[in-house]
Amino acid sequence: MKNSDPGKAKNKTVDGNRAEDFRFLSHQIMEFGNRGIPKVEFLHEILKIIQKFSGCDAVELWLEETDHYFHCGINRKSDFSINYEAVSKKDYGDGKSAPLFKESTVLNELRVDIFRQQYDKALDFFTDNGSFWTGNLRSDMDQVMVSKENMDNRFSGIDDYVNSMAIIPLVVGDDCIGLLQFMCCRKDYFTEYEIEHFEITAETIGVTFVNERAQAALRERVKELTCLYSIAQVVDRKGISLEGILRGITDLLPPAWQYPEITAGRIILDGQIYSTPGSQSEKHKQHADIIVNGRLRGRIEVAYLEEKPDLDEGPFLKEERSLIDAIARQVALIVERREADEEKSRLQDQLRHADRLATLGQLSAGVAHEINEPLGSVLGFAQLLKKNPGLSKQALKDISKIEDASLHAREVVKKLMLFGRQMPPQKTAINLNKLIEEGLYFLRSRCKKSGIKIDLQLDQKLPEISADQSQIYQVLVNLAVNAMQAMPEGGELTIRTELKNSYVSLTVKDTGIGMDEETKKKIFMPFFTTKDIGEGTGIGLSVVHGIVTSHGGKISFQSELNKGSSFEVRLPVKEISR
Repeated sequence: MKNSDPGKAKNKTVDGNRAEDFRFLSHQIMEFGNRGIPKVEFLHEILKIIQKFSGCDAVELWLEETDHYFHCGINRKSDFSINYEAVSKKDYGDGKSAPLFKESTVLNELRVDIFRQQYDKALDFFTDNGSFWTGNLRSDMDQVMVSKENMDNRFSGIDDYVNSMAIIPLVVGDDCIGLLQFMCCRKDYFTEYEIEHFEITAETIGVTFVNERAQAALRERVKELTCLYSIAQVVDRKGISLEGILRGITDLLPPAWQYPEITAGRIILDGQIYSTPGSQSEKHKQHADIIVNGRLRGRIEVAYLEEKPDLDEGPFLKEERSLIDAIARQVALIVERREADEEKSRLQDQLRHADRLATLGQLSAGVAHEINEPLGSVLGFAQLLKKNPGLSKQALKDISKIEDASLHAREVVKKLMLFGRQMPPQKTAINLNKLIEEGLYFLRSRCKKSGIKIDLQLDQKLPEISADQSQIYQVLVNLAVNAMQAMPEGGELTIRTELKNSYVSLTVKDTGIGMDEETKKKIFMPFFTTKDIGEGTGIGLSVVHGIVTSHGGKISFQSELNKGSSFEVRLPVKEISR
């Protein structure tokens, strides 16, 4: 330490008790560094300890980060309020960097010189270790100005009350990682002995900051890995749905951030929102997009519910940016895999269904051919028997029953033939509206008896279509009869036709009992029926599906329990005769 101006020293005795005080100060600083508390709280507590120990009016700190310097300060006048500011970093090309201050003042240039450890050693107010200190800032500042050009700005950035100032570098190894600045209104406040011990304390502070930074990075890495591992555990839960996975991941978000007690998490996917409590009162928000197969599907959001000072990305750490991006990628992969599995399952179901249809079609065609001949004989002999004279009324009645049963059996065989695609459609130009009106002629009395109101909504400008009239009639009757059977207590049957883009549409809608999810999955499956034994064969809708498909059309439906069902048949416009 150079000899200082005797006028700068305070008239007080420095003894072993003061040295013990400095040792205790270093111990307190190291203790806080090992607590693992958040960075902002750590800096705040360190500055409070130093300010209280030094008795100065204000203490400020510049600390080097990866791409900027972090400035914070505490002031006795503002009741220990703390202000944080990120200052850009400049590389001077000499292997050393320093803050890039917005305002070019003598004080800022002095700070840069101390950061770069390129101070004028000839000046009395610099120590051998590169610390600057003065007890009469107003007069001593003129000496600093000798090599500076900004004479008009020598006191810019310095409060009027400041008379004593000390700027001590935080050196770790050969690098200056920050500055510790003391300001006091009293003249000649510091002693040479105190500056020496503050330099020793500064070494402790520098090592503590480096250690705390390493611990903080480790904590963030552990939180990141814990979060990602927990996400993997959620995904591996047996039988969990995608919704359950997203809810589970949402709950894992707050504990992974710096202030979990005031953190809210939210996942938005395809308009569906999964959130933790309090997300509506957010103050700061960080988000990452969920991109699935190159398409934006949603986002992940993490928000703080209270104001927090700026760190790397607002109040969020750069590690938290990496984490939220990683979680968004994981969610995207989860969604992608789930949808791929669902598509695979759907294709497998379609393949099984197609295979089943092919097998049943071949079986149905074979059965139909085998039954047709003996059935024709039964019907023929029954008709011959009716012509015999002298038959009793009971015999004639029984023969009529045989005829009816044979005709019904032949109709079932006809359906089997259609199902087996053994009867190709014989297309002609037909008027769909006329076919509907004629078909309903035979159903109106049954509807009236069952308390069912028929509502016809026919597009009178509907063009003719090229189709097999008997098969389209069968489609109408099957859909209408199914609708009537779905309304045992009465209701409304709506039949509507219209021209939709490239399709002619026929809709049959009821207000009946509707279908549950299991029934919806099997509705077009051959021989599947919800009716009692003897009341249905279970091939009606399969036949309808086959007929519509053979005409190059499509059939779809909507249904809700206790609200009814709606079937829509679409036949392509290209089949329409102009």
